[in-house]
Amino acid sequence: MQEAESAPEKKVLFINRFFYPDHSATSQLLSDLAFDLVREGYQVEIVTSRLRYDDSTARLSKSETVNGVLVHRVWTSRFGRGNLAGRAIDYLTFYVTAAWTLFDRTDKNTIVVAKTDPPLISVVAAIVTKLRGALLVNWLQDVFPEVAAELGVKFMRGPVLALLKRIRNTTLRAAYMNVVLGTRMEQFIREEAGDDINIRVIPNWADGQALKPVPREENKLRSEWGLDGKFVVGYSGNLGRVHEFDTILGAAEILSHRDDIVFLFIGGGAQREVVENEANRRGLSSIAFRPYQPREQLSESLSAADVHLVSLNPKLEGLIVPSKFYGIAAVGRSSIFIGASDGEIATTVLTNNCGNSVEIGNYASLANSIVLLSEDSEYKKEQEYYARSIFETLYDRDKGLQQWVNIIRG
Repeated sequence: MQEAESAPEKKVLFINRFFYPDHSATSQLLSDLAFDLVREGYQVEIVTSRLRYDDSTARLSKSETVNGVLVHRVWTSRFGRGNLAGRAIDYLTFYVTAAWTLFDRTDKNTIVVAKTDPPLISVVAAIVTKLRGALLVNWLQDVFPEVAAELGVKFMRGPVLALLKRIRNTTLRAAYMNVVLGTRMEQFIREEAGDDINIRVIPNWADGQALKPVPREENKLRSEWGLDGKFVVGYSGNLGRVHEFDTILGAAEILSHRDDIVFLFIGGGAQREVVENEANRRGLSSIAFRPYQPREQLSESLSAADVHLVSLNPKLEGLIVPSKFYGIAAVGRSSIFIGASDGEIATTVLTNNCGNSVEIGNYASLANSIVLLSEDSEYKKEQEYYARSIFETLYDRDKGLQQWVNIIRG
C-alpha cells in the first residue's frame, strides 16, 4: 500500500512597505522574524517597496534573496513623508502593485502576514487570501484609522472614520489570527471588532545577542560625543507625531543649571526639527542631537545614556506601543515613561522596577526623577539590573520567534 503524501509545507509571506536594509522599527522587527523563520526551516517571502523609510530617493533592487528570504520589491511613487497628499499617493500605488504581486505569489499553502504599513494593507491581504484560499494573519503595529483621527487628520472623522473602521474590523474578523503588541491594544481591538475574534498578544522585541550593556568607561561613543563625566538622559529613535516632547524640554529647562546633566536625542522624524528649534530658542545648551546610528553600533548608542525617556500621547494608549523600550531594556538601562500612568509601558516599568513614570506636563516630576537617578547610584544600578532581567525573561528576540512559530504551526 502506497504511503499517503505528506501535506505541503506552508509558505510564510509577509507584506509591509519596508524591509531590510531599512532601519525603521517595523522593518527591523519584520527582518528579524523573517530571517529567524528561515533558520527554523520555513520558506519565507516578502512583498515590500523599493523605498527606505527616511530616504524616498533610495533605489533598492527589484528582487533579491537576503539570508534565505525571497524579497519582491514593487514599484511605488516616491513623494516621501513630507506632505500628507504625497504620502497618500505612495500608499495607493503600493496597494495596487503589492496586490498584484501578492496574488501571484499566494496559494492555498500560504500564510500571509500583513503588517500595518501602509495603513489598511490588511484589506488588500484579506481580499487576496480569500480569492487564493490562503490564511491571513494581521500583525498590528498600530491601530488605524484611530491613530490618524487622534492625530487630527482633517478628513478622518464622521462617516469616513466610521466606514474605515468597519472595513478594518471586517479584515480582523476574517483573519486566522490577529497579533497585537499589548493588553491595552488587545482590549481595544476586542471592543471594536468583537470579543470572539482570534487574537494573540506578542510584544515587540530586541535582539539580546546583538544588544548588550556596554560599560560607560568602555563606550567609545561617550568619548567621541564628549559625554565623559556627564549624566546622560537619552531619547533614541523616532521623534514622531505620536510622541510628546514639551515635558522633556521643560525638565531640561529646570535642570539647565546642572552642567553635569546632558539630554541626548539620537534619531530623526517629523518632530526632530521642531524640538531642535525649540531647544535653541530656549537657549538649552544641555541638549545635544545626533543622527540615527548604524544598527551594529546600537549597543554603544543606547548604552551611551544613563537613563532613557519614552513618551506617548495618552490619547494613543491602546493604539500604539513604543517599541524603543525593548532595546533600552536590552542594554540594561532604565526608562522614564512620559504619558498615561496606567499605559502599557508605564505599567511594565513600574511593575518590574526598571523605571519610572510621569504625567505629561509635569516638568518638575521628570526633573526630580532624573536628579534622583543621577545622585543615587545604587537605586540606578538596581533599576538597570531589573531592566535587563525582564528583557531576558519576556522581550528577547527568541521569545517572540517562539510565539510566532506556535501560530504558524497551529
